[in-house]
Amino acid sequence: MKWAVRGARVACVLGTLYAMLAGAKPSFTAETVRERARELAHRPYQAPASTLPSAYAQLSYDQYRDIRYRPERAWWRDVGLPFQAQFFHPGFLYTSPVTLHEVEGGNVVPLRFSPDLFAYGSLVKELPPAPPDSFAGFRLTYPLNRPDHFDEVVSFLGASYFRALGRGNVYGLSARGLAIDTALPQGEEFPSFREFWLEKPAPGADRIVVHALLDSPSVTGAYRFVIIPGERTVVEVEATLHARKAVKRLGVAPLTSMYLFGENDRGAYDDFRPEVHDSDGLVLWMKNGEHLWRPLQNPARLSVSSFQVESLRAFGLLQRDQTFSNYEDLEARYDKRPGVWVEPVGDWGRGSVQLVEIPTPQEVHDNIVAFWVPEAPFTPGAELRLAWKLHWGHEPPERPSVAVTTATRIAAGSTAGARRFVLEFSRGGPEGAGPVEAVVTASKGQVLHPIAQRNDVTGGWRVTFELVPQAGAPAELRCFLRRGSQTLTETWSYLWTP
Repeated sequence: MKWAVRGARVACVLGTLYAMLAGAKPSFTAETVRERARELAHRPYQAPASTLPSAYAQLSYDQYRDIRYRPERAWWRDVGLPFQAQFFHPGFLYTSPVTLHEVEGGNVVPLRFSPDLFAYGSLVKELPPAPPDSFAGFRLTYPLNRPDHFDEVVSFLGASYFRALGRGNVYGLSARGLAIDTALPQGEEFPSFREFWLEKPAPGADRIVVHALLDSPSVTGAYRFVIIPGERTVVEVEATLHARKAVKRLGVAPLTSMYLFGENDRGAYDDFRPEVHDSDGLVLWMKNGEHLWRPLQNPARLSVSSFQVESLRAFGLLQRDQTFSNYEDLEARYDKRPGVWVEPVGDWGRGSVQLVEIPTPQEVHDNIVAFWVPEAPFTPGAELRLAWKLHWGHEPPERPSVAVTTATRIAAGSTAGARRFVLEFSRGGPEGAGPVEAVVTASKGQVLHPIAQRNDVTGGWRVTFELVPQAGAPAELRCFLRRGSQTLTETWSYLWTP
């Protein structure tokens, strides 16, 4: 028996009714969602009203985790398709209703919430009935790691957040549909996916298509996701955005991660683990071949870095360090967290990649955000269409032709107040003969003793230099290696603060 969900908007219901009266089947395409978003943008924003009993919002974190979807009730399991869907129970932080539909051959079948779909653990007291449109989100499973087991490959839960996994990964950082006014004084606005349409996959399909309707006080949007599981799981995204109000900082393809401490930023943490983070750096790749690496930090105060780009090839938050002994965490397995590589489709024009680093005392808080901001303002009535690919996995889809940064370490310098930097670069890059030079620059202060030498253990390069700060002022640092006019490494970029 198929489950149906109430909650389709009046226009959609009337359209379906007229089609039935005319003897035609309701038809769904990506343009259906685009038209919904366009029409919604001309109406005043109306926050979704939760009709859940108060007991759902009062569920604790442990109680909510004690509610599990019954895998034997997975959608499409009974017809033997390569993908299966499971749905998230409402409650705890997830009390805004999310309407779900199945699409088959252009026909839309709503999906209905039922407590029979879930197993309730001993921590959960009896809950009053919930309305039929009360799902909080969904996950998709697929035989990702072995052919006889359906692994979770992507989940959509909370606002416009979603996460995916490549082969051998465990969940770490998240992506979002959109970020609005992140790190601005007036506070951030969090758009939400209000409605999803899951296209029923064909037998033997290696991908699945999901459509989503996004809404917020400032922006509406129509999204189409093509999810392709694999060694690196690829999520192809098409977004059509409509502005209700002017947006000061429009964050496209946002990524959200956690960085507590690492080799370059230990802080005062008294912890047996050498490092704790979901990602260890921001990567930027320009179409002219320039490659930049920015190690992440847990700053003492809010930090926003902006990188102006005219021809962006890719950007992402990566977990380059995948050695278990550098984390020693048997539960979190930070060594298995994926990186996410954002590849623009088409020309995005002028803009900037912005990195937001927020102070946090605990690893439960996502304190890192990275996104692309278009240079053109997003004003009321404007429409913006963009597409990109998200590559989730241990390795990015492309490697630069130069050596990359593998470690950043900082210690006391040889003179009072100076700081010593020790950078490691991988093996690789152009071959050749002749002396290798470490090119180090600082926006403030003085750089001393830059030295480049071969690391005989790793086969790569080690660079050391010292920074004498200017009256405790922050300094933007950059470093790369060259042999004559030949660039050997990516550009290491770092914001040093007192």
